[in-house]
Amino acid sequence: MAGQPDFLVTVPTRGDGRDPLRRDRGGWQPGGHRPLPPFVTDLRAGASGPFDHLAQIGRAAELAAIGGALVPFDPAGEESLVVAAGLLRQSRHLRVVAGFHPGIATPVYAAKVSASLQRFTGNRLGWQLDVELDPAVARSQGDFLQGADRYARAEEFLSVAKGVWHEEGYTYEGRFYQVLAGGFQSPNSGLPFPRVHLTGSSPEALALSARHADVHLFTPDQDIETAIGELAALSAREGRRVEYGLRLPVLARDDDDEAWAEARRLWELTGDGGLPDPDPRTRLWPGFHRIAGSGPSGLVGSYATVAAGIRGYLDRGVTTFVLESRPHLEETYRLGERLLPLFAKEIEHVH
Repeated sequence: MAGQPDFLVTVPTRGDGRDPLRRDRGGWQPGGHRPLPPFVTDLRAGASGPFDHLAQIGRAAELAAIGGALVPFDPAGEESLVVAAGLLRQSRHLRVVAGFHPGIATPVYAAKVSASLQRFTGNRLGWQLDVELDPAVARSQGDFLQGADRYARAEEFLSVAKGVWHEEGYTYEGRFYQVLAGGFQSPNSGLPFPRVHLTGSSPEALALSARHADVHLFTPDQDIETAIGELAALSAREGRRVEYGLRLPVLARDDDDEAWAEARRLWELTGDGGLPDPDPRTRLWPGFHRIAGSGPSGLVGSYATVAAGIRGYLDRGVTTFVLESRPHLEETYRLGERLLPLFAKEIEHVH
């Protein structure tokens, strides 16, 4: 039986733009800004700052009744926790998930920052812990752990963060972290811990999620059904229930022809040869890495076609959908106004 969908949008941390080759929105590519048209008479510098475009995306999600936003960890982009804090401050209802890796700080400090954000924003912060980084990226972040040690550290990170959050006088001694008589006091105690989102399909990733995740996020290229079955069994042994999510690139328009015409237009701008065909079995199109800078495979088609694809994942147990679509501002309005209403009955049960 299908579950009830929860939708989030992805917020860009490395600029945005109307075509794949430009990311000048949000203060990126300053040398590549388009000149202002001659009818623009207000030429004041600083009228719009780097955060303003991100704030517009968050506001668009809230106005379009999209439940939340994911600010992914991006070593070459803006700091996700800072962006998340800004979005939470600028909104009243939007839930914001901040992506980061366990090497960012001690778990006590990460928990303390998050406790303040929870208190200031009505408990709307979530975490996405990125455990498996490309080795070169990890080293550039000062993180030289490899293999199973990454998951061992993530296990300790989450255990300590939850420990100081929930228990005054908390003490812990592990391989990576030690705490002596820690723990938060009022008013930073007693708050809901951020909902934890984890990723991956390895045995280590699924075992970590079984013990700590509230939501496990997959990608369309993974064997989702097999992984869900394994994770369900593991989490049941832990006496827990984990929800299943999907990071899903989408390009939706009024009809299929219009959607594919837009995909073709964006693809041609990249100068990358002929447009690839969707997978005949899954209908997933493998070209999003070129036109949107997101995961490689996603759904292209009319709003009804994309909704049908999402319902197929709902039928397999996925209930959280982190939608990725560029340009983020315009597409957030499109998705909220045209796609989500097709799930109105299901969403009413959630809210």
